[in-house]
Amino acid sequence: MKLLLDVNIVLDAVLERQPWFIEAAKLLDAVEAGEATAFVAGHTVTTAHYFFRKALGIGDAAAAVAAMLRVLEVVPVEKADFFHAAALSARDFEDAVQMVCALKVGADYIVTRDEKGFQGSAVPARSPGAVLALL
Repeated sequence: MKLLLDVNIVLDAVLERQPWFIEAAKLLDAVEAGEATAFVAGHTVTTAHYFFRKALGIGDAAAAVAAMLRVLEVVPVEKADFFHAAALSARDFEDAVQMVCALKVGADYIVTRDEKGFQGSAVPARSPGAVLALL
């Protein structure tokens, strides 16, 4: 199964944000165990680093990003992807870019806590718990 992880899932797992931490961490454990392949959009890496640095400090933020990159694949985001995202009818541009990235890699699901933000997506959005139930 191929998954595109929304930034909130990565932040929940690494920063142990409650009450979402357990499911996010279990999902990343399943990915690390080879039960699924997970991707993040290229801009998710920089966004995650920003929040890691605020919460953990610069050294631990770098280590958290390195750990993330050992487990997750990165979808490059190019100019054409932004044009494609802008043409979608999504309410939120960042969510639209996530939708485009999910399409680029042939993801089965976008994993997010904001399923409503992905209404109309060609790739369905599911919560970490729903995806874990499928694995």
